[in-house]
Amino acid sequence: MFRFAHPEYLYALYLIPVLIGIFWLVNRKRKKVLESFADKKLHKILLPSFSSFKEKTKLGLVLLAIMFLIVAAADPQVGTKVEEVKQAGIDVYICLDVSLSMQAQDIKPSRLEKAKYEIANLINKLHGDRIGLIVFAGEAYVQFPLTTDYSAANLFLNAVDVNSVPEPGTAIASAIELATKSFDYKFNTQRVIVVITDGEDHQGDIDKAVAGATDKGIKIYTIGLGSPDGVPIPVFNDKGQQTGFKLDSNGNIVITKLDEATLQKIASEGGGKYFRGSNNQDELDLIYKDLSGFTKTEYGVKKVTDYEDRFYYFLAPAILLLLLEYFLTERKSPLFSKLNKKLGLE
Repeated sequence: MFRFAHPEYLYALYLIPVLIGIFWLVNRKRKKVLESFADKKLHKILLPSFSSFKEKTKLGLVLLAIMFLIVAAADPQVGTKVEEVKQAGIDVYICLDVSLSMQAQDIKPSRLEKAKYEIANLINKLHGDRIGLIVFAGEAYVQFPLTTDYSAANLFLNAVDVNSVPEPGTAIASAIELATKSFDYKFNTQRVIVVITDGEDHQGDIDKAVAGATDKGIKIYTIGLGSPDGVPIPVFNDKGQQTGFKLDSNGNIVITKLDEATLQKIASEGGGKYFRGSNNQDELDLIYKDLSGFTKTEYGVKKVTDYEDRFYYFLAPAILLLLLEYFLTERKSPLFSKLNKKLGLE
């Protein structure tokens, strides 16, 4: 099995025809300058030792070396064997509030963007643990199920915004219930729910949702984002420009406040911990450090191909070609001068 570790580097091969075009233009301009200086018949007299064949040869060597260097940078690899690797870890569902109040900027750049930043950091640190994401406002939806495909998880996370759930509100209970239902119970893994929200305007029976999760051995952690004193909610147009603040039916500015009491209660009853969000701390990272003490459970096996690098097959010829180009002069070789004339290369 063959692959490139960094196939995106191969796009640099498009530079080769560009370099050829540049050489052609420079060579053409040089000829015009030379022709304006002296008649074409005098060129051989003025430049008796110059060899256009060697000039083109040197260019060809450089271009070929560049091609080899680009391929070497892409790191060609050969799969030598396939191994079965046991997968072990814990299962974590993050319930992310995407209601309009998460646009508040008491945490920079906003409550929602801070939460997404922390989730992305967590995803990049995971090794073997499965992670899933549920977004909620007035309703809760699975953005992506439990997975170890961290690249795909980041792609789905990037797509999250306050328009991901059209129903207004903050249905924390629905999010916890959906996460509880969405876990994989075929394996006896440690299961954790992390709720990231401002905790305001909650709907449904939260106590019942928490009890349903703990009955299944699930721990619940909470992160509260926002200010208990309250701040206005900015409103943006389609171009991302702020047009004002959210107003109530009476035309008054709506103030959103962090409901710490609810989140502290959820964490306490859920056997987890509550963290207050801030601008200078990664609360989700603190939770993950706390989870690192959990026993990792085997939940499956996947086949992994062991690849070996073969970049040196292209790097070595590239170096040799560059050395050859360096020592090759553009002066005519007396030994091949007659042959070149017969072939019309000079």
